[in-house]
Amino acid sequence: MRFVRWLTLAVLAISRLNAAERGTLELYFLQLPVGEETYELSDNVLHANFEYTERGSKVPLTATLRMQADLTPIEFEAHGRNYRPFGVDASFMQSTPIVKDGSPFFAISGYAPFSVQMMLLRYWLGHGKPKGIRQFPAGTRDADIAIEQTGQDTIGGARLTRYSIANVVWGRESVWLNDRQEIAAAVSYAGNLPIEAIRPEYRDALPRLIASAVADRMRELAALPVKPVAQGSFAITNARLIDGTGADPVESAVVVVRDGRIVSVGHVAPPKDLLTIDARGATLLPGLWEMHAHFAQVEYGPAYLAAGVTTARDCGGEFEFITAVRDLINKNGGLGPRLLLAGLVDGSGTGTFGTTWADTPDQGRAVVAKYKAAGFDQMKIYNRIKPEVLKAVTAEAHRRGMTVTGHIPEGMTAAEGVEAGMDMINHFGPITQTVRGMGLQKAVDFFKQHHTVIDPTFAWGELLSHPKNIDIASFEPGFAKAPYTLTSMIGTAFGQGSRLEASFAILRALHAAGVPIVAGTDKALPAHSLHRELELYVQAGLTPMQVIQLATLGSARVMQMDREVGSIEAGKWADMILIDGNPLTDFSAMRRVTRVISNGRVYDPAPLWKSVGFQP
Repeated sequence: MRFVRWLTLAVLAISRLNAAERGTLELYFLQLPVGEETYELSDNVLHANFEYTERGSKVPLTATLRMQADLTPIEFEAHGRNYRPFGVDASFMQSTPIVKDGSPFFAISGYAPFSVQMMLLRYWLGHGKPKGIRQFPAGTRDADIAIEQTGQDTIGGARLTRYSIANVVWGRESVWLNDRQEIAAAVSYAGNLPIEAIRPEYRDALPRLIASAVADRMRELAALPVKPVAQGSFAITNARLIDGTGADPVESAVVVVRDGRIVSVGHVAPPKDLLTIDARGATLLPGLWEMHAHFAQVEYGPAYLAAGVTTARDCGGEFEFITAVRDLINKNGGLGPRLLLAGLVDGSGTGTFGTTWADTPDQGRAVVAKYKAAGFDQMKIYNRIKPEVLKAVTAEAHRRGMTVTGHIPEGMTAAEGVEAGMDMINHFGPITQTVRGMGLQKAVDFFKQHHTVIDPTFAWGELLSHPKNIDIASFEPGFAKAPYTLTSMIGTAFGQGSRLEASFAILRALHAAGVPIVAGTDKALPAHSLHRELELYVQAGLTPMQVIQLATLGSARVMQMDREVGSIEAGKWADMILIDGNPLTDFSAMRRVTRVISNGRVYDPAPLWKSVGFQP
């Protein structure tokens, strides 16, 4: 029966190429309709046009895929963009022999157009569901595609078969085919933010399909074969201790952990029956905080842990996914840092972001209530919120014990946003504009008086603005260790050169005045870019000790969690990292994480990196 079904699928796939086939997919960004993809398949040739408009930016892409009768690619071209900063310029021509060992291969470049993924799935089904498929024009084995059939969803009598596809984008995505092998829907990632596609006839089922995709992602995260090397009760000995409080380092320190909590810090010998981790030559630090994450994929979890991040604040994720992954990690031991959530809210209209909108004060208060009930820690303001709605959101958030972060809304200054109740500001652009308007000293005094927290995201700006002739690995060494599915996307971004010197001067003045600075990346290169963010603060003139403080205990304080975490002190959660070297004399040592302790679980970073496609 299995052979008969395989043969039937193969015949169906081949026969479909002999007649014209057309389709339309509606495109959604964080579930907001933004554009469409159309395709035509005739005479073994697929033509696809993909275009959406997201936050005012057009993202167009065209592709042509020529195939043999058995769907083997002959020629592939894709040109345009797949996310606002990232371009696609892919070209493939079959040579003889393209794969010498005869293994299966396909031509594809990123998630878009989705109709190319439809043909990938037909190829996989028609060629006996091979374990791996070589990807071209990538041509590198770390880009091999893996496909798994994960389930079926019945929508209005139609049976949609769901597939999990790995390595077309970083990590995994879900694509559905109907019984005619037409693409029915897809849930993927554009620039590490959620993008969805669906045929119009299945439109109303999109939330159900997203829920199925989220369930698959949680299952895949839970199944990653990475286990702690120690947990529960243990002692770390002979460490150089930097405890996060700003105190001088302590040599040959001993830290004892029991049941996920630090019970003693000092020089007292641990009990003889306790597991001991000898940290001779290493420095023990509190776990790092990533304060501007977009945790859109489960792969972020292991990557962040591997980089020494034990707490991350998500700044506006898709509600269904981010709450599920938070609960898996925070409550059920999933691989990843402790997650804190900021709930995104925007105003409706052209250029809006996401689907949670508030156009009146009452709507704003209702949105806060929704996020609070779901366990969110903060509100995140986006660009189109009106001033009167902002005031209602901040007042309601404060009444419910939440703080407010985000963008400064259009038509408002940073000072007006802060006076309306914003506690924190994402990105440095509004700070620079405030300095231009007020002058440096008045601006610094204003933010200090209002206890405003600043989240600069320098590393993201540096990545997007670096000149084309500058190798990204020259300033972000993690780029050389990242998988092809990331480097092929991120590597297309470039600009006119970063202008960080003026920002550095402002950052120094803010920090010197006591204005809280927190370190976040927005996206950039997952996990690695947090280290780059911290390195840029050192380049700006902050001392290594000051930077370590703001990335640990300082972040815990602004999130009102410093009684529980953020420093290495008795009674606190055991969130710590061991690094090779002394970051006070060589700050690059911060990248050399040898052990990460998350809530009392000790991990070796190498298996964590490998589990999500990075080189250790």
